[in-house]
Amino acid sequence: MTEQELQEMEQLLLDRITALDSSLGYLKDETKVIAPSISLGRLTRMDATGTKAVNEHVFLLNRTDLVRMQNALERIRKGTYGICLRCGKEIPFGRLRHVPEALMCVSCSEKKHS
Repeated sequence: MTEQELQEMEQLLLDRITALDSSLGYLKDETKVIAPSISLGRLTRMDATGTKAVNEHVFLLNRTDLVRMQNALERIRKGTYGICLRCGKEIPFGRLRHVPEALMCVSCSEKKHS
């Protein structure tokens, strides 16, 4: 991978980390406990509880993505980014553009999931 491609990936990861941080702040507010003292009808409370559960799930997914992006950024800084953990070959730049947190090349990833 060229230095320019590494810089592009670093910026992409930084942009995604910023977006995820922003999203997590919003979702944290949306997953607060629904106080029983709040006057809501039964159906409205059920809807609010369902929405809260969905937001909690999305919060957990985003938090996991954030950790993966931060780990990828750390691999760039250590000089190990873009190297498949399984076979040791370079992960194609096109794959990294679409899945910047990728740890394996497509071939090894398919073997892992089959």
